[in-house]
Amino acid sequence: MNQENQLQGRTIIDKEVSWDKTQVIMSKTNAFGIIEYANEVFIDVCGYEDYELMGQPHNIIRHPDMPKVIFKVLWENLKAGKNFHAIVKNLAKSGRYYWVITDFEIAKDENGVIVNYFGRRQAVPQEVVAMHIEPLYKKLLQIEAASGVEFSEKYLIGFLEEKKRTYTEYIKELILEHEKAQSKSAQHHEVEEEDERGFFGRLFGR
Repeated sequence: MNQENQLQGRTIIDKEVSWDKTQVIMSKTNAFGIIEYANEVFIDVCGYEDYELMGQPHNIIRHPDMPKVIFKVLWENLKAGKNFHAIVKNLAKSGRYYWVITDFEIAKDENGVIVNYFGRRQAVPQEVVAMHIEPLYKKLLQIEAASGVEFSEKYLIGFLEEKKRTYTEYIKELILEHEKAQSKSAQHHEVEEEDERGFFGRLFGR
C-alpha cells in the first residue's frame, strides 16, 4: 500500500508478530482512549514495556493500513455506550503487525458518564482477514486517500447494505463460516447458529 515507510520512528515491516493466539489481549483506557492498564499478553504482543504504554493514547499501536472510517464507527458506538466488535490490524513496536477482533466493557460513573473502556482482543482467523477484510480495508483506504473519510463511510454503508448486514453481523458471519468450514474439514459437528450476543460471548469467554 502507498503508506509512509516510517511511522513514529518505526519502519513498517510486512511480517506478522509471532504470538500465542489462544491468549486474550486486554487493556483499560480512560474515556479519551489513554492507556491506564495493559496485561502481559498486550505487552508481549505489541513489544512495548508497560511503562512505555501507560499514559499513551491507544492509537500508539494503530497501523497505517487501517482505514480511519473503522475507528470513526468504533468510537461513535463506544461513546454511545455500545460495545463494538471490529477487526483491526495493529502495529507492534518492531514495525510488524497483528490482527485482532475487539470486545469492550464500558464503565460509567454514578451520573452515567463513561469513565473507562475495558478492551479485550482475540486473534482473527488468517483466512477471514486475507479473503474478506484486507480487500475491503484496502478499498476503504483508497477511497479515503482520494475522497476523504466521508466517502469511505458512504462506501462502507453501501457495502453492508448490499449484504443486508451491520458491520458486526458481517464480522460474525465471516468467523462463523470459517468455523463451520474448519469443523467440516476436521469431521466434527457443524457449528450451531448463535445470536450475536451468544456468539461474541463465546468468542471472548464472557
